[in-house]
Amino acid sequence: MYPYQYDPRFQNLFPPGGGGQGFPPQGGAQPPSSPPPAFTPAPKLGSGGPSLYAVDPGAISGCLYRYTYIWPRNGRPYWFYPTFVGRRSVAGYRWTGSFWVYAGVDVNQIREFQCV
Repeated sequence: MYPYQYDPRFQNLFPPGGGGQGFPPQGGAQPPSSPPPAFTPAPKLGSGGPSLYAVDPGAISGCLYRYTYIWPRNGRPYWFYPTFVGRRSVAGYRWTGSFWVYAGVDVNQIREFQCV
């Protein structure tokens, strides 16, 4: 169906009971069946420098199972489909531009997010 990508940097960010190699949990959520929206949301904080606040896991939990645009503190923004929110991490599917891959991110590495 969809290829998955294992990234050892995120091995401790995946929810308990996962496949053990960065794969989705057994019987867990599947990736979306379609690509993310064709538009790119505008950041609300703007690009006037770094945010001084960490992203609250409680806030991003409202984006579970929704297309979510992530602006990381470092790197390029991307579409994400979160399926798990922990105390310090979010796991789900990241859009590569061609397909979804299972990935995780530390919430402290997220500058801003917006779910649609």
